[in-house]
Amino acid sequence: MRKQKGFSLIELLIVVAIILIIAAIAIPNLLRARIAANESSAASGIRTINTGEISFFTTYRTYGTLVALGPGATMTTACPVPPTVAAACVIDGVLSTNGGGAGKSGFNYAAAATASTYNATASAIVQNSSGVRAFCSVEDAVVRVQSPGPIAAGACANTVQPLQQ
Repeated sequence: MRKQKGFSLIELLIVVAIILIIAAIAIPNLLRARIAANESSAASGIRTINTGEISFFTTYRTYGTLVALGPGATMTTACPVPPTVAAACVIDGVLSTNGGGAGKSGFNYAAAATASTYNATASAIVQNSSGVRAFCSVEDAVVRVQSPGPIAAGACANTVQPLQQ
């Protein structure tokens, strides 16, 4: 009688069980890493909006809306030459249009502006999945964070703590 070559059913089940245990340990860590990356991108986006607002104010003596800071109403709009108050091209089209309305890196961005103030916010699209914290800034250009998000409209300067790096 010859010996059959291959793996028994028990051996295969043990290997599958080991793989499932490793996956159960690794997947939550991967999700936390994705949330951390999304939040880092959101804080960076708020810093970019701050820089854009300062450049916009320096040029036009007023603060601009999110769309006015970018190249125009769509992500693919080319920058006008020379830039205008409606399309200043100080930030990229993806950020200025909030990813075409779908958000960017798991966060929704918004910026409201008047002649002397602005309020920029970044809130997770799906709380506890794409992000936990929310970020905001006003004309003092300090990035603030609130955990858990989102941040109420107009609450940034008064109630939200500065982001500690």
